[in-house]
Parts: sequence; structure tokens; C-alpha cells
Amino acid sequence: MNLDDNTLHELALLMQFPDSSSLAGLKVHSDANADTVAAAARLHDKGLTTQRDGGYLTPFGHEARELGDKLLAILR
Repeated sequence: MNLDDNTLHELALLMQFPDSSSLAGLKVHSDANADTVAAAARLHDKGLTTQRDGGYLTPFGHEARELGDKLLAILR
């Protein structure tokens, strides 16, 4: 299975969310890189974030973020 560019952008953005607190989030501004803006919208559409421009991670998003940490730890 190959990871396409959209998936990589989503993963990169997901891993930028703070993992230590559910009270901290991200704001992706409309003038950000187009790939980042689109990735933020897709993460929201998948139920991982509370807003199309970032916001906070949902419980599902926190789980995905934790799994991302584990995957990166294994690969490093």
C-alpha cells in the first residue's frame, strides 16, 4: 500500500496537534498552504477534528494522534 500525498498531509497535520492536552488545538488560516487547508478539512470530514480549519481533536482524533505517536516511535 502506498501513501498518497493527501494522506501524508493529513498525517503531518494530525501530528502537529498537541498530544498533552485536550484544551489545546490548532488554527489553520485560510492563507496557509493549500495542501494544509485541504488536509484540515479532510480531517474534519473524517471526524478527527471539531472544525474544518483545525479546532480541537475529537476523541477519535486523540486516538488517531496516539496511534501516530506509536507508529513514529516504531519507525524511528
